[in-house]
Amino acid sequence: MSTSSADVLPTRALRAVVAGLSCCLALAGCTGSSSDGAPPAPSDAASDAAAPAPVPPDLLQAFGGVLERRSAALLGGDLAAFRRDVARAGGFRAAQETYFDNLQQLPLATVSYRVDPASLVRRGDAYWVAVHVTLQLEGYDTAPVESVDRYRFSASRRDDTRFVLSSVEDAAWEERQEVRPQPWDLGPIEVREGTGVLGIFDAGSVGAAAPLLRSVEDGAADVAVRVPYPWDGRVVVYALSDPTFLTTLDDVPGGDPEALDALTFPVATAPGSPTVASTRFLLSPAMVERDGPERDRLVRHELTHVALGRLDDQAPLWLSEGIAEYVSVQPLAPEDRRVESAALEAAEAGVDDLPADKTFNDADSAVHYGLSWWACEYLALTYGESALWSLVDQLATPGTDPDELLRSFLGLSPRQLARRGARLMITTFDPAFLEPEPTPSPSPTPTPTAPAATPSASPSASISAPPG
Repeated sequence: MSTSSADVLPTRALRAVVAGLSCCLALAGCTGSSSDGAPPAPSDAASDAAAPAPVPPDLLQAFGGVLERRSAALLGGDLAAFRRDVARAGGFRAAQETYFDNLQQLPLATVSYRVDPASLVRRGDAYWVAVHVTLQLEGYDTAPVESVDRYRFSASRRDDTRFVLSSVEDAAWEERQEVRPQPWDLGPIEVREGTGVLGIFDAGSVGAAAPLLRSVEDGAADVAVRVPYPWDGRVVVYALSDPTFLTTLDDVPGGDPEALDALTFPVATAPGSPTVASTRFLLSPAMVERDGPERDRLVRHELTHVALGRLDDQAPLWLSEGIAEYVSVQPLAPEDRRVESAALEAAEAGVDDLPADKTFNDADSAVHYGLSWWACEYLALTYGESALWSLVDQLATPGTDPDELLRSFLGLSPRQLARRGARLMITTFDPAFLEPEPTPSPSPTPTPTAPAATPSASPSASISAPPG
């Protein structure tokens, strides 16, 4: 979903695909190449042909020992111990050392591994097994986060009586299981931490770390004042110059992850679990570099989603995105608040309903975000800001109909709210549009013809509200 400015933000905590993203965004730890001279990773067809078998007790103990030592080495920062259980050949060890360096920068509370005892597939002298990987970021995840990946164990070339880890990547299996890597699994990262903010950067973006961390710190303070729900103000933000992580995401608004300016996503405690360990957000490479008020507003929008977490899971998109827009502009002076010209044009052309979830992030997303924002502005101006949060609270009950709630709670139909929000937008940004045409008075004498008005320029991409 393409966006041209921070005024239109195609982002939300992905309610409709929480289950998918919970798996996709689990902390997998699947770094590295399998080109180590051991048998190649099984193809999709080969993997399907060989049904997994139980892991014999002796192998289960041997693999478990490797993984226990791996966990201890990562938590203890012992690179030498980490290396001893990693195959030497090819680029695998180098990739694993990058992974080790990445995790040493993270505030690790927990790293552990557990072999699935019913997942053994043998390939020559090597064994593939499914491994449950658990990782928790201290101070940012409320609980450990578990994912499942596939690892390969091979006999050590120096001592064939013991096993070493020779691959943590089986692309075909991972695709079927919807496993997706984290930034620290994909290549070198640079971690920077501010007050309550953990920033994940890379070599191309770390130069923007200081101003971005300040933006998130300030944004968290602004959002905490407005959002009346418990939130500790702590957040993880991914701010990478390399778009690779973006390309791993599925089912994002608009369908094109590389066209997003930003995205807020939940991290579940396990694939398919309804429990969320944290809510994080990412910025596109273009937005990472765009320091200034536009990015600050985008950050506040995303932080509003983070602060709400899953509280608005049952709310329609017009409300959750409209609230995020509403909160994002509150620190701005009225004259600095901008709306997309396409949204203003749609309001002036006339609207008949609130934006629908199904088409919210289509080609007219700029219009939908603008109309949603001003529907929320109308509610806050007319009924008080608390009306927004009351709607969120009441919609948190599964099965509540948003349209019926509007009618019973506020006495408004969706059409009425849409039209009144649109009119408020016009009043704010183009009040002359609402002024009636003057009616000329009859005159006994001809009135001199006024010079033709110079045509005004077409609206700019975004329009600022006049002071007041």
